[in-house]
Amino acid sequence: MNNKVISTGNVAVITGAAKGIGAAAARELARKGMKLCLFDRNKQALELLADELSTETLLVNGDITRQEYQLQLKDTVYSTWGKVNLLFNNAGVKIAAGACDSSNLWRQQMEVNLLSMVAMQHIFLPEMLKMGEKGAIVNLGSKEGITTPPGFAAYNASKAAVKVLTEQLSHQLLKETGTRLTAHLLVPGYTWTDMNDPGMDERSGKKPDEAWTAAQVIDYFLPRFERGDFYIICPDNAVTREMDARRIMWSAQDMLDNRPALSRWHPDWKTAFERWMKS
Repeated sequence: MNNKVISTGNVAVITGAAKGIGAAAARELARKGMKLCLFDRNKQALELLADELSTETLLVNGDITRQEYQLQLKDTVYSTWGKVNLLFNNAGVKIAAGACDSSNLWRQQMEVNLLSMVAMQHIFLPEMLKMGEKGAIVNLGSKEGITTPPGFAAYNASKAAVKVLTEQLSHQLLKETGTRLTAHLLVPGYTWTDMNDPGMDERSGKKPDEAWTAAQVIDYFLPRFERGDFYIICPDNAVTREMDARRIMWSAQDMLDNRPALSRWHPDWKTAFERWMKS
């Protein structure tokens, strides 16, 4: 149970906090009385968010891939409050890079979505291990890192790596701390965010019917996090939990049945997949 992590007076660090899921997490954690250290490259949006939060808040503006800003984030929160109970690794980008595209595009994708997350764990975990309180690390995954649909190969690979990273971290923490420190993989469904709809405005824009809001993702996340779930895979207005489960099972079965790669999208297997989803 993680019900003692999110509580009044505890400290949360959120990366990519200015908009979307990060901002929704900040709003809800503030309502629950947590102190917040918020990181984002968008200084203006970060300051606008902080103005609406009724809790103690620290802001750090910078590039999550650069070590000087990573260390500034750690120094800021520990010099002020001396602890971190929740590290919410949310910062991410989606770069349109296919399997044969430039290695520079792949490097950019991995530096933000994966390597910055590794750096955050490396920088914060030693201090969290010393803390005599409950704590947790939440990493933002993606269904595209589980079923890996065609297109956006670099993004899919980065999120598949985040899944493995978080699974490994969870097992390591179990061995070292029991249940005192835990790790969790948050996997949103289709969510109305700036990543999926560039330039969107939560206040005046029109949300696509199939999408959840970022606030819905956090509302779904919190009770499952507090009961200790590792995989927190969100539905949306178009895809149910049951549909997700069958898609994930089909993808895993590709290896066991020696089907073609990504058989769900293969012309020879299209009909079989559709029957599977209906069965």
